[in-house]
Amino acid sequence: MLNPLSLVSPWRLRAVLRDRLTFRAKLAAAFTALFFCAGAALLIFVTVLARQGTMEQFASITTDYAGGPTDPRPTSSASSGPAAPTRPGPAASAGLRQKAEDARLARVEVTNRLQETAIRQMVVWSAVGLAVMAVLSGAMGWWLAGRALRPVRKVILAARRMSEENLHERLQLTGPQDELRELGDTYDTMLDRLERSFTSQRRFVANASHELRTPLAAQRTSIEVGLADPLPAHLIPVREDLLITNREAEHLIAALLLLARSDRGLDETKDTDLAELTRQAADELSSLAAEHTVVTAVHTTPLAVNGDPVLLKHLASNLVRNAIQYNHPQGTVTVRIDDARRLTVTNTGPRIDPTRVDGLFEPFRRLDRDRTAVHGHGLGLSIVRSIATAHGGTVTAAPGPAGGLRVEVRLPTTR
Repeated sequence: MLNPLSLVSPWRLRAVLRDRLTFRAKLAAAFTALFFCAGAALLIFVTVLARQGTMEQFASITTDYAGGPTDPRPTSSASSGPAAPTRPGPAASAGLRQKAEDARLARVEVTNRLQETAIRQMVVWSAVGLAVMAVLSGAMGWWLAGRALRPVRKVILAARRMSEENLHERLQLTGPQDELRELGDTYDTMLDRLERSFTSQRRFVANASHELRTPLAAQRTSIEVGLADPLPAHLIPVREDLLITNREAEHLIAALLLLARSDRGLDETKDTDLAELTRQAADELSSLAAEHTVVTAVHTTPLAVNGDPVLLKHLASNLVRNAIQYNHPQGTVTVRIDDARRLTVTNTGPRIDPTRVDGLFEPFRRLDRDRTAVHGHGLGLSIVRSIATAHGGTVTAAPGPAGGLRVEVRLPTTR
C-alpha cells in the first residue's frame, strides 16, 4: 500500500508550507533551523575531537602501565642481609609475561568501554540539550519576530480602519530611521495626499451645489413670471416641462448638498428618537405612496440615537422614498424598528441581482430600466450610507426572496 506522503515531492511540500505559513512563523522557523544546524555542527565537531583526544590519552595511559618496571624476583622482608640473586626459571618467566599481557588487555578493554560510555553519554545529553535549546530558540524567535513586526502590524490595523472619515489619523512611528520607519512615513504621506484630495473634492461639490441654487431659483422665477397665464395652448405644456426640469435640478442640487454635508461629519449632536423621526418621514411621504398606489406600514419602538436630527430624518426619508418609488403598483413598504435596535425598510418590487446590490450605494447608480424609469437621481442610498457612516453606523441591503429590497441600518444607540 502506497504511503500518501511518498506521493508528495519535497518541493511540493515546501511550496505548500511557504504558502500557508505566516511571515512571523517563517521567521521563527528560520531562527530555529539556524540554531539547530549550528548546534548540530558544533555537537559533531566536539564529538569527533573528544573521541580522538580520549583515544590518544587512553593509549598513552595503557602504554605507561604496560611498559613499567616488573621484577619477578621474590624478596624476603625477614632477611636482614643482602639477598642472594636468584633467576626464575623459563616456565615462571613465561607465566609472568602472560599475566602482564592479560592485565594490559583487561585495562585496554576497560578503557575502551569507559571511552565509549563517556562519548555516548556526551552525545545523548548534548542531543537532549540541543533539542531543548532548539525549542527555546523557536519560542524566542517567535517573540523576536513579533516584536520586530509590531510596526508592520500597526500599519495593517491602520489600513483596515482607514476610510473617508478617519483620513486625519497618522501612524507617527518612532525609532531609528530604518526600513520599518520608512514604511510608516510613506503610509502617512499617502494619507496626507488622500486627505487633501478628498477634502478638495468635498469642498468642490459643496461649493458648486451651493452656487447652482441661485441661478436655478432665478430660472424658476423667470419661467413662472415670463410664462404666466394667459398663455397660448401650445405653450402650457412647455411651461410645465420647464418647471418640472427646474424642480428636478433643484432636488439634485439639494441632494448633493446633503451628501456633501454628511460626508463632512457631524458638527453637533444630541439625543434623538429615531422612531419618531421615521414616523414623521413616513407621514410626510403618504401622498407619494398614494400616488404610486403603495401601502406603507410602520412598526417602531423608541430608539434613542445621539446624532444630528436633520440628517437622521433625511436618512429615514430617503429609505422610505426609495422603497415607495422603486416598487410595483399595489405594492407594500414595511418600516420596522425592532428590539434588536435596528431600522429595517422592506419593499416589494422587481427582482434584483444579488451581485449588483452593493452598486446601489454608489452615487448616480441605477440597475435596470425599471429603476431608471422612475424619478430620482440615484443618490438616495448614497446619502443613507453617508449619514449612517457619519453617525458610526452601518447599512446593509439584500434582495427579497420574491423581489424588492431589504435595507437594514444599525446605529450606535444611547440607552
